[in-house]
Amino acid sequence: MISPRQIHSYWQALPLTLTLLGFLVFPICVILVVSFWDYNEYSLIPDFILENYEFLLTSKVTLKAYIQTFKYAFLTWFFTFLIGFTVAYFLAFHVRSQRMQTILFLLCTVPFFTSNIIRMISWIPLLGRNGLVNSALQTSGVIEQPLDWLLYSDFAIILAYVHLYTMFMVVPIFNSMMRIDRNLVEAAVDAGAAPWQILKDIIVPLSKSGIMVGSIFVFTLVMGDFITVKIMGGGIKANVATLIYNEISLLQYPAAAAGAIILLITVLMMLMILFRLVDVRKEL
Repeated sequence: MISPRQIHSYWQALPLTLTLLGFLVFPICVILVVSFWDYNEYSLIPDFILENYEFLLTSKVTLKAYIQTFKYAFLTWFFTFLIGFTVAYFLAFHVRSQRMQTILFLLCTVPFFTSNIIRMISWIPLLGRNGLVNSALQTSGVIEQPLDWLLYSDFAIILAYVHLYTMFMVVPIFNSMMRIDRNLVEAAVDAGAAPWQILKDIIVPLSKSGIMVGSIFVFTLVMGDFITVKIMGGGIKANVATLIYNEISLLQYPAAAAGAIILLITVLMMLMILFRLVDVRKEL
């Protein structure tokens, strides 16, 4: 028999449950249903066909797009991790004043006060053929011709991703580092441990939860992003989200829905792998 306390708990969980059902589960179910529909140039045709998934799973274009997407995700994660871990380590262990930590941390969040698109567009006058970077290099005699790969390339896309998402790595790592007992570090120093040993044996293991949370943020954001590839790639680069966007633009909603389901399954599989590496619930 359900006790009054359990009934009270159910009522407390009901608003969040209804919100998740209405704004998360129901839209995904609609996308799943539409992914099996047929379509033509003019309308959607309610049906149950597998051609949308067959085309996705056998198309070389889809395979190349997924390879490109994974490349963007891994490189972005690598650089955001290096930068994010370094910044978080500096703030947590080298800035002694809590007030200065807060000021420096807020300075890191200043770019988030503007739109992502504005921050991406700001790279164009810097990286273009006649931009500030090429002009400075030519004026100094380092290069004779402008560098074409600075803009509308994989380099530009990765640079924009790192610019946009590094903060999502800094925040959780910094939070996890601030919970590390400083007595452990002092004991290791007294025992004669080298700085790299302290980093390897104490700081990194105790920061696993922050690293994992930051990795989840970065991977999921990059996998589902298309506007960065569209702007910084100049329309000549593509990832999976770009293919879905193009299909929606052409009113090919069933094909786009099938692509969204496959992408969702892929992201969920990646998250399962990450959660198997570290139990975030225990670490937090």
